[in-house]
Amino acid sequence: MTPLDRSLFAVTENFTYLNHAAVGVLPRPTREALHAFIDAHAEGGVARVYSYERDMPAYRSKIASFIGAQPGTIAVLRNTGDGANAIAGGFPWQPGDELILPDNEFPANAQPWLPLRDRGVNIRFIETRKERLTPDVLRSTITPRTKIVSVSWVSFEDGYRHDLAALAEIAHEHGALLAVDAIQGLGAFPLDVQSCGIDALYCGGAKWMLSLQGVSFLYVRPELIDRLALAAPGWRSVGDMWDFLKYDQPYAADATRFEGGTPNFIGALSLARSIEVMEAAGTSRIGRHVLSLTDRLAEGLRRAGADIAGRRSAMESSGIVTFRLPGTDPVALGKALQHDGIVTTHRANGIRVAPHGYNTSSEIDALLDAVERYRKEPACSP
Repeated sequence: MTPLDRSLFAVTENFTYLNHAAVGVLPRPTREALHAFIDAHAEGGVARVYSYERDMPAYRSKIASFIGAQPGTIAVLRNTGDGANAIAGGFPWQPGDELILPDNEFPANAQPWLPLRDRGVNIRFIETRKERLTPDVLRSTITPRTKIVSVSWVSFEDGYRHDLAALAEIAHEHGALLAVDAIQGLGAFPLDVQSCGIDALYCGGAKWMLSLQGVSFLYVRPELIDRLALAAPGWRSVGDMWDFLKYDQPYAADATRFEGGTPNFIGALSLARSIEVMEAAGTSRIGRHVLSLTDRLAEGLRRAGADIAGRRSAMESSGIVTFRLPGTDPVALGKALQHDGIVTTHRANGIRVAPHGYNTSSEIDALLDAVERYRKEPACSP
């Protein structure tokens, strides 16, 4: 039995879908809830959709509970980069301050920080080909000028999973904050932001969270909310958004101030419903299952002579395995796999496989059989 009920995922009728690091899929309960929203919008406009707006606090609370956060710490945004921008643009930087960032971050957690150079902030990149951002590396790198350490929980390239609790502890010892891009880990693995000491976390819904594209959330530790200036205030940022002409009123006391304008109601609904599906399955069970699948995959790939990116261990492995098969063009191999209904991400640097809690060991074995079968085919040669 898989932790996530396979009957809830229509994708299983068409594909062996192993590509959640790119775009996840909607469970049936989420799909049904979204159809109901669309019907309500079409049939009654504000008369029918106002109930969804009224439920936004419940959606935010559902997200907060999922990551062990306090109420009032969640803002619903558009994408992961929105969250990073809220922190980067709102922090009270001074010339000479430093940010520490690995040099293999997905652009959503790189581009928002780069303009800080124009404000005199020094961005110190960790050269990940030489060393990962381990606690020891951070301890040897951080300085009194470091104000924020930012990192993806899981690397999009090779699936390396960072020790967030240890990184946060070291950052705090030196007076710095830890800001986390969680999009490649959350949904596959449980996370408690308070026990890990995370100061800010941002995560899009479209991957492991099994939600719509174009929606994300930002978590901000309560003590940090008032320290951040609003980089992009909007009409809903204020304490009483319905008092339209009172422009000078104070901002909302909680993290909803970061939402700015009208939020993505249907996107927030998709997050809340998919979280319910994952909670019913048990997030710890999902995590253990995902690791068992990627361990099985990595072992089989090594037997086939494949080169696996990164390193795997109990604490560093994740739901992502990226590999190359010597003598085989990964793009051609990826296209051949997809022709057979096995969906992965295939790029010049390798094939990335990312199973979720409804995938099975037999699907992993099918991928391994296909790799072995295609290994000698001329169509996959460079």
